Amino acid sequence: MASNGSPSSEYVTLVSSDGFEFVVLREATMISSVIKGMLDPNSKFAEERTGRCVFEEINGMVLEKVVEFFHYWYKNREKEDVPDMEIPVELCLELLMAADFLGLDKAT
Repeated sequence: MASNGSPSSEYVTLVSSDGFEFVVLREATMISSVIKGMLDPNSKFAEERTGRCVFEEINGMVLEKVVEFFHYWYKNREKEDVPDMEIPVELCLELLMAADFLGLDKAT
């Protein structure tokens, strides 16, 4: 099994602007067109080689909720009638900005 961070690893590390690190199932992050592009084996991005994506634009509280969404989406991606995910009102604006930045509003 490949170690975390290698291109063939099934996990990637997402790092927030304030240094929080989240180890996430690689396949769950593929809903983000931005992360998908960063981790593309044909890309020349360092993230593809290291399996580590640093987001200077997203703080730890927001990235934690984004990671929660990645897992929620992955777990429920083939289900119907999925309940809404809980979103704290105080994070709504920042989450919308993060979702836009990460390309989560695009059809996959």
